[in-house]
Amino acid sequence: MTMKAPQTIAQAQARRFMIRATGLEGAFADVASALRHLGFVQIDPINVCGRMQDHILRHRVRGYREQDLMRHVHREGLREAFEHHLPDSSNLAALPLDAWPHLQSAMRARERSDSSWSGKLTAEERRLATRVLARMAEEGPLCSQDIESARKAKNHAWDSTTLAKSTLQKLFFHGRVLIARRDGLRRYYDLPEKVLPAAALNAPVPTSEETARWIALLKLRQRRLAMLKAAELRVIADEVVPVTLEGAKSRLYLLRSDLPLLDESSEAQEMPKLIAPLDPIIYDRRVTEALWDFHYRWEVYVPPPKRARGYYALPLLHRGQFIGHADVKADREARKLQLLSQQPARSIAAKKAIASLATFLGMSEK
Repeated sequence: MTMKAPQTIAQAQARRFMIRATGLEGAFADVASALRHLGFVQIDPINVCGRMQDHILRHRVRGYREQDLMRHVHREGLREAFEHHLPDSSNLAALPLDAWPHLQSAMRARERSDSSWSGKLTAEERRLATRVLARMAEEGPLCSQDIESARKAKNHAWDSTTLAKSTLQKLFFHGRVLIARRDGLRRYYDLPEKVLPAAALNAPVPTSEETARWIALLKLRQRRLAMLKAAELRVIADEVVPVTLEGAKSRLYLLRSDLPLLDESSEAQEMPKLIAPLDPIIYDRRVTEALWDFHYRWEVYVPPPKRARGYYALPLLHRGQFIGHADVKADREARKLQLLSQQPARSIAAKKAIASLATFLGMSEK
């Protein structure tokens, strides 16, 4: 189909749209609603001042508490969500059940790949996998510590140290086991048929074109305003509207169903917020710089001497602008939230945002 010429929008209008469309005004009554709207929530194990997924959801889900996402995903009874890696990356995410069929092609591709992290099983791993899957069928969920296996040499920094860990990890990437529950950072795996409802497991396998369309739409569901590759645009042209920012050349796209939000003209009055480093609103750094005039780099993997803000510095959003950051660290034992650095140095907005985070974590400020 022929796409209309892009609509030019002001930067302030686009910023208000992003805040509303990604749900940052506390739009959702529960985790399930947020997950359906965003398509997924990225999961990260690092816990300096709360985990990534909790930072993402605490501003979006009214009354959200730490670990509510995990309680939702791994609740007893009929599940509505599960953990898995996104089909076009190795990022771990919480996903609604309707994502399961669209992950199948990526799972099959990993089974054939040469990746030591997620690819085909070695001969040793295949032998162990046979025993592990049989045990799960009989005993239920298992973690790597429940399985005797030899230690192995690490091929890279993220490699597993035991045969049991590498085998379970690959079986998970291939969709042959799923995370049934967690005990802290420890994962307990079980067979998919014992984790997901039969309706999800038996859903028709989509065509490659249907999955390509789902992946492209997932990107926009997550970010709401994004750059699209030509291949992505081809499969969802009927679902999107092009826009450009005043004074910028880059073409952005939003979902046609989000158009009413673009036309809302209310000014941003939100309380100051510390935003997750991988929050949907700033995930694409090119869009972040064009839209917010804000250069941000997550410095977890940056050597200390080269860090500009801090190991886990959280961007500070206030009145429709990113005005700085706060690098904070939770002392769980003392129940204190320690401020390592902030910018602006004496910002009242930063102080309020830090106090809000401390309350969320059940801590006082230090």
